[in-house]
Amino acid sequence: MTLPLFREDAYQTSCSATVTDVNDRGGIVLDQTVFYPTGGGQPGDSGILKTDDGTEIAIATTVKGDGDIIVHVPAEGQTLPTPGASVTAEINWTTRHRYMRMHTCLHLLSAVLPYPVTGGQVSDGKGRLDFDLPEAILDKEDITAKLQALIADEHDVSFDWITDEELDANPDLVKTLSVKPPKGSGKVRLIKVGAVDLQPCGGTHVKNTSEIGSVLVRKIEKKGRQNRRVSLIFDE
Repeated sequence: MTLPLFREDAYQTSCSATVTDVNDRGGIVLDQTVFYPTGGGQPGDSGILKTDDGTEIAIATTVKGDGDIIVHVPAEGQTLPTPGASVTAEINWTTRHRYMRMHTCLHLLSAVLPYPVTGGQVSDGKGRLDFDLPEAILDKEDITAKLQALIADEHDVSFDWITDEELDANPDLVKTLSVKPPKGSGKVRLIKVGAVDLQPCGGTHVKNTSEIGSVLVRKIEKKGRQNRRVSLIFDE
């Protein structure tokens, strides 16, 4: 398995690691990593791996492998390390932090619009949630104002762990209809945004809503008979 250091500290930008495998597609597996793999609507991290001799291997993205393995996908033309090699893994922090800000803001959006979530996506500077909401009329300015109020209230963001059985006993914690929280390891990670939001999530988040900054509802779209898509952008 790969130890996912980002689950305990999303602000850790680098770590030492050992290469445990290079798969048949050139994907690099480490014993531990700060790189978040694509999942839950959040893109995988990019960055570099530095070997002991100073060689830098550019990582284009990060994905989940079999079981608890995390695979670092190198950019084309990179010299691959050998299993057993020691490296320093460093994420692209500027991009990661923007993902963290938007991912946390989508948690606030799910609190402003307390309806079942049918899909979502985090991108650099933008994000969206799809809601099971057949008839409602949504107002961009009203949603934007409510989001900004929650951001300005400086809610702390924290996490805790519950067992699979505790989650089964509290199904209302799960807001997403299409994506179920990862189970099977015996515990599930809960993200708490002050007294505003509490739900299972494996992604990375900021420590306080004040870090999100100014956001706007870019557009609201009808996606099918029941789905409404609310898209956000940073107000930059």
